[in-house]
Amino acid sequence: MAENSIVTNKAPKPVGLYPHARRVGNLLFLSGVGPREAGTNAIPGLELDAYGNILKYDIEAECRSVFHNVKVILEESGSSWDKIVDVTVFLTNMKADFPTYNRLWAEYFAENPPCRTTLEIKSLPTPIAIELKVLATID
Repeated sequence: MAENSIVTNKAPKPVGLYPHARRVGNLLFLSGVGPREAGTNAIPGLELDAYGNILKYDIEAECRSVFHNVKVILEESGSSWDKIVDVTVFLTNMKADFPTYNRLWAEYFAENPPCRTTLEIKSLPTPIAIELKVLATID
């Protein structure tokens, strides 16, 4: 990958040919980050049937995991949580999951919250309920 691309084994492996992040000047662009766990690809709180259909999921567990993954990628890239300036959030069930996600957002971003856009989408590439697209600054 390019010299300004960041890939780390401390975050879940990308599901395609893209880096975890890319630095451009003093900006750091993170690729979409989901809640899969590094090394195992397990999704916290997810139960699937034998055909891969979602039986149940835990949006709180997924939110906490995706926030953790973003933090890891930022730190591995030389940035930090407090340098996030803009986040696009993708939820697969806005009506059911927004209240929990919004409560956790307030917990994790109690000080100096970044700009935020939240969208509902039909599905994500893996059986997850949330994904974040993050823009941060870097020194």
